[in-house]
Amino acid sequence: MRRLFISLLVAGGLSLAIPTHAATGRVLKMLPFFLDLQGRHSLSPSLYERDAYQAYLREHPEKRSAMLFDVQWKVKGSPAGPLKVRVELRGSAQGNLPKQAVLEKPIEPRGHFSHWTGLRLEGGQYIELGEVTAWRATLWDGDQLLGEQRSFLW
Repeated sequence: MRRLFISLLVAGGLSLAIPTHAATGRVLKMLPFFLDLQGRHSLSPSLYERDAYQAYLREHPEKRSAMLFDVQWKVKGSPAGPLKVRVELRGSAQGNLPKQAVLEKPIEPRGHFSHWTGLRLEGGQYIELGEVTAWRATLWDGDQLLGEQRSFLW
């Protein structure tokens, strides 16, 4: 009986000594899309059609109304603070410095799989930024950076 009690006491002490890990996460993918005047990024669910329509919108800027940034992210563990996805954008240079914009959206971790979050750049902010030349998508746990994905020109 004494041996059982001592082994339970040692096992309990060791379980308390094992540190708990903070949340870890990463941005898996970021897909920028142009949106047409009706708010669509594709005319049909086909990936081929989506890519063809994006090429059409790229060539015809007068048919665009906004941009959609779809961010795929994944978090493991329990976060210490509120989670958010942030997309930072740099537009075409006018004068000395390029225009910049920041989009943020709070998110909730659910399940063990990856999730998609869409952020829109629309209205006056879309017009003011101009053509997007570089972007960076980040995943935040409070004020701690968990993961990022960026364009080549960032």
